[in-house]
Amino acid sequence: MSADGSGEADGNLSAGERPGSGRPRLDRSRIVGAAVSFIDEHGLPSLTMRRLGDQLGVEAMALYRYVPGKEDLLDAVVEELMAQMEGDVEVLMAPHDGWQDFLQRMAHGTRRVALANPKAFPLVTSRPPEAPWLRPPLRSLHWVERFLAGLMDEGFSPEAAVRAYRAFTSFLLGHLLLEVAQHGADVGPLDVLDDGSIEPGSLQGFPVVAALRPALSEDHATVEFEESLENLLDRLALMRAESPSEP
Repeated sequence: MSADGSGEADGNLSAGERPGSGRPRLDRSRIVGAAVSFIDEHGLPSLTMRRLGDQLGVEAMALYRYVPGKEDLLDAVVEELMAQMEGDVEVLMAPHDGWQDFLQRMAHGTRRVALANPKAFPLVTSRPPEAPWLRPPLRSLHWVERFLAGLMDEGFSPEAAVRAYRAFTSFLLGHLLLEVAQHGADVGPLDVLDDGSIEPGSLQGFPVVAALRPALSEDHATVEFEESLENLLDRLALMRAESPSEP
């Protein structure tokens, strides 16, 4: 009931918002941020508009004022993940100390996003991109533009820059999907990594695998990422040298 006793809803509340909760006002940014947190806590399959509304202290119908539906929400989650790199002071918008440093920073920035949001990160591989020829995980025209322009400014021909983009994104996607799977992400066919639950008896007949299981189970993700990134940069240097930019 309103202050004048008319019984009308509080004009400061959107339809479906619960009065008296003391929570911040609802907006699209808050909803998307809550969706990212929900996915990373409960997993993507558990996300529904009703459950997200419960987490925000509102009815599900209140969310539709800001996000038309779940599909739009998931697209917004991908945009939010990529936007996290905008605030990463270690990631450069353009090369300052050479293209290798530029790409190393971008790769590590993408990995930080993946590890900060492991269960949400696989969405970058499944959501429709801004353009059909964009490759994950750089699902942003802004970052692809920076990538290509940065390499061309550093002496890559357009063709070599595109080849580098394909190699770079393939490297990142393979490594990061495997890594977030180890952190509980649902990545479909990749979600079959050994979680330590296999009984020793199931390895009977595979003596080498059984003997090496402790070593196979060790986590060397950071070292492997660094080594593979260095190898990739060496390959890109060859691409650059083989395809010099036009004078």
